[in-house]
Order: sequence, then structure tokens, then C-alpha cells
Amino acid sequence: MVEPIIDALAALHGYAGSIAWLVLGVFLAGTLLERYDEELGARVYAAGWVVLSGYWLAYVHYFVFAQKSITESAGVIIGIPLSLYVAYLIVDGRHRLLVVSRAVTFAWVFFLPLSALAFVRRPLIELTTAHTDFVLSLLGNNYQLGDWYPALPAGLELPGGSTLGTESTLPDKNFPYRNTFLYAPDGHAVTYTIRMACTGIGSMSIFVGLIGAVRGTLRKKATALAASIGVIYVLNIVRNVFIAYTMGNQRLHIFPDVILSLFSATDPYLVSYFIGDRIIAQFGSVIALLAITWLVVRWVPDVLRVVEEGMYLLTRREYDLKGALGVETTE
Repeated sequence: MVEPIIDALAALHGYAGSIAWLVLGVFLAGTLLERYDEELGARVYAAGWVVLSGYWLAYVHYFVFAQKSITESAGVIIGIPLSLYVAYLIVDGRHRLLVVSRAVTFAWVFFLPLSALAFVRRPLIELTTAHTDFVLSLLGNNYQLGDWYPALPAGLELPGGSTLGTESTLPDKNFPYRNTFLYAPDGHAVTYTIRMACTGIGSMSIFVGLIGAVRGTLRKKATALAASIGVIYVLNIVRNVFIAYTMGNQRLHIFPDVILSLFSATDPYLVSYFIGDRIIAQFGSVIALLAITWLVVRWVPDVLRVVEEGMYLLTRREYDLKGALGVETTE
């Protein structure tokens, strides 16, 4: 009974790219219409939130069953009803949520072309890989960096001198880029591939949306944007290095039975990856986003308007963060 649902979710994920462009189109239309007719713009935004709920639904299988990501799984599952709730509130007259809708527009305009267009995606992934490689090289040279695709070939010489007996698939390798780090703890091939999700673009898009959606002087908004993107990129390199190093050297191989059971996995060499990426790095990213938001508010206080509306959606309570923090907004 459950398997047909899982299969349907897997099939729906194949349309995620098309749904993403539809989301961008509808929200962009809402942003343009809002300038001339707020009521019409609000209704288009509401439609956009309904489409966005479909986008989150298309990613349920990927994050829950394929990636087994705790925070991202929770995000898409919560995002489905939350997006529909926003649509309802906007239609019901809560136009304060239009600022949140504008934030989605700016975030999507930034994120989607960078992640979908190959001539932008490849240099971004390879730049992130190069910086990760530079820092990793300072910690040791017991790894290789290669462009293997779509699998590690049989007979490949592994770090340490052993040879790969049979072809080994690379599940995260979607393009023939030089972006895969290969370690061989105990002669066992372990890989970490830099993907778009490893570049920090997703987190950057959040702040592009927050800053772009509200009023503020161009100088302060540019400063806040540069600071947030710079901090995110540096922290993201640290994250990549941490995951690759701890996984490649099996530094976090603790409570293997518990971790493998939690993530429904069988490969003991993935324990360090699950702890390093799925637990430590992902929850650390949430804390980092909160800290960066506090930093951005110093330059663009109106960002708190978006945060207040987000908190209202989760708690159904009104908040005055501007007053609580003693800051003044421009609108």
C-alpha cells in the first residue's frame, strides 16, 4: 500500500525542474503585478504558493528516501502545508505576507538560473571544489581528486596503493566534472562529490530574497548582501572540508549500528558521513543562518518584517521584533 505512494513521489521528482520554473514565472508575475494592482498581485502570489507546495511535494522522495536528510526532509514536509496556508491567508486578506512572497521571488530569481544553467553551474561547482581541495591538501594528501563519471572504473589505483576490484557507482555524480574526492580507508573506496548543494547557493538565495524584498539604502543592502554571501561561502568550504576529511578518514565512526539503523543504511563506511553531514553540518547550518540573519539586520533592519511574518505562520502570534531589538525600519 505504501510502495505505490513512494513510487508516485519518485516519479513526481522527475518533474521538479519544470515545476521550479513555473514557480519562478508565477511569483515573478505576482511581483510585477503588485506594483500596479496590489489585489491582483496578491491573488497571483497565492497561486504561486500553491505551485510552490507542489515543488516541495516533488522533493519529498529525494530528501526523505534518497538523501535521508533530516533537516531537508522536515523542511519539504512542513513546506507543503505551510505554502498552502500562506496562499489561504493571502486570499483571506493578510497582505503583510506579500513581503514574504517578494522574498521568494528574489530568492528564486537568484537560485534557479545558477542551479539550472550549465554554463554557470559548472564553474561554480569547480571553483568550490578547487577551494575545498586547497584546504584539504593542508590536512594531508591521502586522497585523489578526479572527474570519474558515472562510476569509479574497475582497476583504478586507490590512495594507498590498492586497486579497485569492480566498478563502483557514484550516486551523487550527475555531471562529468572534476569534483569527486576519493579516499580509501582500509583499502575501501570512499567518495565525496561536490554538487550544487555543496556550493552554498541555497543559503545565499535566502538572503538575496530577504534583502531584496524590503526597503533600504542601496549601499547598506549591497553591504549586507556581500557580507552574507561571503560568510556563507567561507563557512560552506569549511563544511565541505569537514565532511570530506571526517568521512575519508573515518573520524566519526561512532555508534555504527544506531546510525545505520537511523538512516536505513548498511555500509559501515557511511557512518562518518551521516554523522558529519546529516547531523553535525546540517544542524550547524541552521545555527549559522540565524547568526547571519542577525548580522544582516544591522544593515537592513526591515528584514525583520519577513522574519516576523515567518514566525506568525509557525505560531499564529503577532511579533514586534523591531521593538524588541530596538531597531527602526524604513516602512
